[in-house]
Amino acid sequence: MTSTFSARSLALLGGAAALALLLDQPAQAHGIANGGLAAGFLHPISGIDHLLLLIAVGAAASCISAQLLLWALAGAIGGGVFGALGGMLPAQEFLAALAISAVAVLVLRTLRSKQSPQLGACAALVAAAVAVHAMLHGLEAPADGSAALWWLGAFTGSVLVSGGSFLLLRRLPVAWTRGMAVLLALGGGVAALGPAGLLIR
Repeated sequence: MTSTFSARSLALLGGAAALALLLDQPAQAHGIANGGLAAGFLHPISGIDHLLLLIAVGAAASCISAQLLLWALAGAIGGGVFGALGGMLPAQEFLAALAISAVAVLVLRTLRSKQSPQLGACAALVAAAVAVHAMLHGLEAPADGSAALWWLGAFTGSVLVSGGSFLLLRRLPVAWTRGMAVLLALGGGVAALGPAGLLIR
């Protein structure tokens, strides 16, 4: 029992260190969107903050309800359209990073609670978190004739990551979901430090 706990602790620490190193690199997905299906597919998964949110959404759906995937889709459409029309939020990069931690904390609270979570509140949180990230995609999406293929690729990449996370974590023991949520909460916090530093300056 002790050896299992220590191995899990080491795995969590190693994962947190790896996340810190990855998040210390500039987010490659932001501001470099090009047209085409392949570019769209890679865009949401080449930025570590977007990738972490997609995994967090899958984790939330695996322990709360698969309906959260549909609410995430609704948030993605709303946020993407808002961003494509030029809509912006104050401190949007900071909010996008905090959205990862917010969804991860939702997962941890759900796993700790003995009561069923309120699906409406969970859906609103997940949809809002995804909408912030999708807004950033909308701001970066190509405005030429390749936009439709780009969006199709981005949608496909996002669905594969969130859906794959959902299916995988449903099959694994709950401890895996809990450990993943801890790493995601830490990752969101580390990602928020970069934008926060810019805001303070």
